[in-house]
Amino acid sequence: MAGILANENFPLRSVSVLRRAGHDVLSITETCLGAKDASVLELASTQQRILLTFDRDYGELVYLRRLPCPSAIILLRFDPATPEEAGTTVAELLASDDKEIIGYFIVLGRDYIRKRPLPQ
Repeated sequence: MAGILANENFPLRSVSVLRRAGHDVLSITETCLGAKDASVLELASTQQRILLTFDRDYGELVYLRRLPCPSAIILLRFDPATPEEAGTTVAELLASDDKEIIGYFIVLGRDYIRKRPLPQ
């Protein structure tokens, strides 16, 4: 399984949930707070990590501006009820759907998942 890069808008308590589940998670909040979206995307791409974010701009960056793609992008489209909910939701997705995540832009709602292949 690829490592994970949590954007700075992804709660640290959710990062902890993913780490406890055994995932290698690098957090922008802990390592380079305030990094621009393009820099975050470049880091995720260089390290081939799955990018976790609540920021919709990443679709434009990879599909329209053609910036380098990470191994996958998971865009969360719900307001977490607790600081841990985003981590729990992503952990469940990774545990159940691991092989179909790499190479996709995934929009993860509270009760839906949409997948679109990342550009080559």
